[in-house]
Amino acid sequence: MSATSFDIPPFAQRCMDACQGSWGASFEHPFVRALADGSLSPERFRFYQMQDARYLEAFSDAAAIISTRVVKPAEKLWFIDAARMALVVEGELHAGYGKSLGYGPDDIAAMELTPNNRAYQNHMIGTATRASLAEAVAALTPCPWLYIDLGQNLLKEMGTIPADHPYADWLAMYSSPEFNDYMQHLLGYLQAYADSVDEPTRQRAVEAFVVSARYEWMFWQQAWELQTWPV
Repeated sequence: MSATSFDIPPFAQRCMDACQGSWGASFEHPFVRALADGSLSPERFRFYQMQDARYLEAFSDAAAIISTRVVKPAEKLWFIDAARMALVVEGELHAGYGKSLGYGPDDIAAMELTPNNRAYQNHMIGTATRASLAEAVAALTPCPWLYIDLGQNLLKEMGTIPADHPYADWLAMYSSPEFNDYMQHLLGYLQAYADSVDEPTRQRAVEAFVVSARYEWMFWQQAWELQTWPV
């Protein structure tokens, strides 16, 4: 279902083919549809944003761990920059909404992680730490790819983002073509690492990608239902 405008290498396409159901389900999730048409409640968006801020800390950690495992300096720098971008660039978006929705860094730090968020973070960090580079990067890839895919797809649907849309900044960020170069590099690294391992390891990398894609859908769901721990 990918609607993005960058080249998709063969291994990335294999990963995408393996998770079409969960990938497409994110496009149709009621949270995403309500976000797009502006009817999403501030309470749900606030819940999502705060949980996402904590998730991005783990994404940054995973990218930083990967940077210590690659050899070529250019690749190290790319993953270091990816770790920084997760905290700085997307952090600016969170800071802006925090002012309007009434939360700040201390609130985010004190917040309890949802079961879904904690599990997703553990999946990324565990894979980055213990698995092959192909698996580590595969686990990291669905988050930026899905958001860019969603953002660009929603922009095509809408034509333009209304200036008075309550979530205009979110829609503008993730529909930006500036992220295409980021994804081109990330998918290129994923292909290179997949080419360097055997087929059983490549299959595990596909599975790591699929799991992350499922967690992405679960991230929308946890915000839609304002998820808490059952016990």
